[in-house]
Amino acid sequence: MSQPRKQPRYCLHKSSGQARVRINGRDVYLGPHGSPESHERYERLMREWHLRNGNIVAATLTVDELCLRFLEDAEQTYRHPDGTRTGTAENFRHTLKRLIKLHGRSYVREFGPLRLRAVRDLMIEDGLARKHVNREIGRIRQVFRWGVEHELVPPEVYTALTAVSGLRAGRQGVRDTAPVRPVSDADIEATLPYLPAVVADMVRLHRSTGCRPGELCAMRPADIERSDDVWVYVPERHKTAWHGKERCVFIGPEGQNILARYLLRDAERFCFSPADAEADRNAERKAKRQTPVTPSQRARAAKANRNRKRPPLDSYDTNTYAKAVKRGCEKAGIEPWSPNRLRHTKATELRAQFGIESAQVTLGHSTPNTTLIYAEAQFDKARDIARRTG
Repeated sequence: MSQPRKQPRYCLHKSSGQARVRINGRDVYLGPHGSPESHERYERLMREWHLRNGNIVAATLTVDELCLRFLEDAEQTYRHPDGTRTGTAENFRHTLKRLIKLHGRSYVREFGPLRLRAVRDLMIEDGLARKHVNREIGRIRQVFRWGVEHELVPPEVYTALTAVSGLRAGRQGVRDTAPVRPVSDADIEATLPYLPAVVADMVRLHRSTGCRPGELCAMRPADIERSDDVWVYVPERHKTAWHGKERCVFIGPEGQNILARYLLRDAERFCFSPADAEADRNAERKAKRQTPVTPSQRARAAKANRNRKRPPLDSYDTNTYAKAVKRGCEKAGIEPWSPNRLRHTKATELRAQFGIESAQVTLGHSTPNTTLIYAEAQFDKARDIARRTG
């Protein structure tokens, strides 16, 4: 396909104060410069110009339509090897809401750096953190790059969008988030008594293995090889599966003791289930009850169970797991911490004891640079070196 011709520009004719556009070497006057009538006539002429030059898509495609086509493709593209959807398409769907809100009806050929910056300003007004804003803007650019690849977007439109640089740290009015730090073992131990028994075991196993929260939530007996003294958990789905990489989580004696009672179930069932947590909670309440349950109470309980709008899930996901931990922290009276910080704690411990390469293998990272994000720097060693040599 030949490259579309560059669109004639809307200009000011200084001597007359009128707007004009030069089409095929001839000036066309549009009316008072900046007036709605001049812009409306310009848009009509440009639509006709694109159609005459064969740029039908460039003339008619709106940002809304481009986003719709991209999301339809993303639903099929971003999938696990087993065919199930990843969360990437949903992430794009959430990102594009602000773009569509501001510029959905605009033509793709009109979209430029100023409009992209307007979307970015809306994100800042909504309180998004700097790194989050930069990631969202990168996704929007990716949509336009996809459009170029499929000959829906003029290449110069995407090229212009790459001129919008990322927000830098310290910019006034933009929120910066603190780096994710390891959670201390003292805070973990303080939280455990206030967690449901199932969630407490999840935290202990998470701390022991350093796996990703999603990998922990998806664990099933069928995925765990137990023929050796060290068990190997191979997640059915994991973060880097679409790269063709294999992920193995190694479970030692401590983790095996935690996990043992959750393997006494159907091999295809999830190990950690909110339904199990609710059953444990009900059994504990029943054991503490001082008076017998009356028939009317039993009938009301059965009716409530039948009419439940949200029955317990088959497994925890990363959100419900994090919420359960947060509630436990609040009950314990300590600063809430997220489950992903357990991975940082394990990474820091492994780096200190066995070095960066061992931490890299255990965490399942492709490069040591990724591991360095998780493994807290050992400043105590630097202090000791300075103490001895400085």
